[in-house]
Formats: sequence, C-alpha cells, structure tokens
Amino acid sequence: MAELIEIKDTEERVILLAVSTGDTAQAEDSLDELEELVATAGAVTVDRMIQNRENIHPGTYLGKGKIEEVKERLWETGATGVVCDDELTPAQLRNLEKALDTKVMDGTMVILDIFASRANTREGKIQVELAQLKYRAARLVGLRSSLSRLGGGIGTRGPGEKKLEMDRRLIHERIGQLKRELEDVKRHREIQRSRRGSSGILVAAIVGYTNVGKSTLLNTLTDAGVLAKDMLFATLDPTSRALTLPDGRKVMLIDTVGLVSRLPHQLVQAFHSTLEEAVDADLILNVCDVSSPEFDQQLEVTTGLLRELGAENVPVLTVLNKCDKLPELPMTLNKSTAAISAKTGM
Repeated sequence: MAELIEIKDTEERVILLAVSTGDTAQAEDSLDELEELVATAGAVTVDRMIQNRENIHPGTYLGKGKIEEVKERLWETGATGVVCDDELTPAQLRNLEKALDTKVMDGTMVILDIFASRANTREGKIQVELAQLKYRAARLVGLRSSLSRLGGGIGTRGPGEKKLEMDRRLIHERIGQLKRELEDVKRHREIQRSRRGSSGILVAAIVGYTNVGKSTLLNTLTDAGVLAKDMLFATLDPTSRALTLPDGRKVMLIDTVGLVSRLPHQLVQAFHSTLEEAVDADLILNVCDVSSPEFDQQLEVTTGLLRELGAENVPVLTVLNKCDKLPELPMTLNKSTAAISAKTGM
C-alpha cells in the first residue's frame, strides 16, 4: 500500500516565476494577480522573477541559466517552493522540480486549492474534486514527490487530497463517479430552471471577475446575507434570491462564481452547469470594478467566457461598480450601462 501523506499546517514561502515572450509589463501585471491568488491560498511571496524568452522552454519552463538563478534565490530567501504563472505540462512539472529540488506549483494548482477551501454545497464540492482529480491524474508522479517533500500547503487541501495515494485507474473510476453525480445535480438544476420559466419569473444572472462586488450587490438588493469580503473567491457556491421590483414584478437574482484571467479549463468544465445559469437567464448583470487598473482586461475576460458558454445572445447590462472611488467615470453611460456603488448603495 502506498504511503499516505501527512497533512500539517505550514507557512509556505514561495517565489513567483513567469516567462515573458513579449510585453514585460503584462507579465508583471499577471504576477500581481498571481501574488494575490497565492496570498488568498495562505502563502507568502518572498520574491518574483521574470525571464524574457522567445518561447517558454518546453521541458523545464525556464531556461538553464534562470533555473540556476532561482536555485540561488531559494537558498537566500528560505523559500519552500515556487509558483509558475503559466499552467505547467506534466514534463515541465517533473523536470523543474528535479532541477530546483523544491516544491513546484502553477497558477492552476493555486486556484484549485482556493476553490477546494471555499466549496460548501454538495455541487460545489463535487465540481472542485472533479477538477482537482482531472488535473492531478496527468501529474500524479510529479505531485507525489513534490507534496511529500512539504507537509501541507497549496495543492494538498480539499476533497482531492485523500485520493493522492490512488493509482490512475482508481482516480479515473472516481472521476467517472463524480461525473455521474454531477449529472444528477445538473438534472435537478434544469428542473428548477423549467419551473422558474413556467412561473413567469424573470431571471438575472450576476457575473463578473472575482472580487468586483457581485455578492455585495446581491446583499444590497435582497439582504441575502452572502459573505462579501475584499478577497479573491470570497464566495464560490451560487446563491439565488428573489427581488420584487417597484412595479411588482419578481426577479430571481443568481450570483455566479467569480472569474479570473486564464481560468483553468478544468474549472470551466467542472462549473459549466453553474455558469449555464447565465445562458438561460433573461438578463446578465456583468459587474465590473471600474476603479481597477485592469478594468478593460477583466471586462474582456468575462465577455469572452460568456461567449464561450453560448450566452452572447442574452441581453447584458454592464454594471460599473465602485464608482465612488473615482472622481469621474472612464466611459460614457448608455442604456446598457449603469454606474453604481454596491457598498454605499449609490
């Protein structure tokens, strides 16, 4: 029987790594988001390093010279691991871990870890475990050695951790079981949608980047009491609340999971049934943080995912949130745009 990994609390100190094949400023912005994700997962960033290359190294992510620099910084900072900005292939994960002799993670692993700690409903837990196992199945060998070196931390939390001692056959059996369970949940959700449709209740799906104020907006409109904190992925599971309009009509507001750039495809697939609420909605409230320097990029990410889900024909109201933080708006309002402050009620 394979040796089980003992999970214990530890403060992870990590170095963030990125490869820039073009605009270095864009790589810096991407590392800013990665640093926030790492902090949300409970780790401390002790250094950031960017290598300028024509292409990402197919075998080790970084070039040989940069790997030597990273090894020196690991020793100087006392870091317990590194986090790469791009999703690593199984070969890159194994080779880079061997070259650096430390725990190697990527942005996908960090996001999966955060989702694992935030899922509360049965559906959310199934979706997260399914995404974790799909990711880990292809990287089982590298992850085993990496996680056994460090007693816990990013990549070891959530429903998937107890499956690490399984071989690939058992993992794929578990994936099949989770898919069947998710189909049952999906059928139940479709029944709920059809009932809402037959009752004549309008449905508005609240979508947007993580930490733009979606849950705060839901709380302000409906007193939903949903957790709303200034952190990434403060809430994961979708919440539905009824709202009565001034003319007496009822609207069902549905708060969906927050998005980030390059959202891991495992999570897009796993949370497809949840995000489909936007496809079946009568109206999409696309909430944006208008005070964010990355406002344009965040809006583009959300619009792109809605297009990927097939929701491009659903009417969209772009909600410019946190407008109280700006002296003036960066764009002109029209009938499909609204400026608000969900926190102050403006």
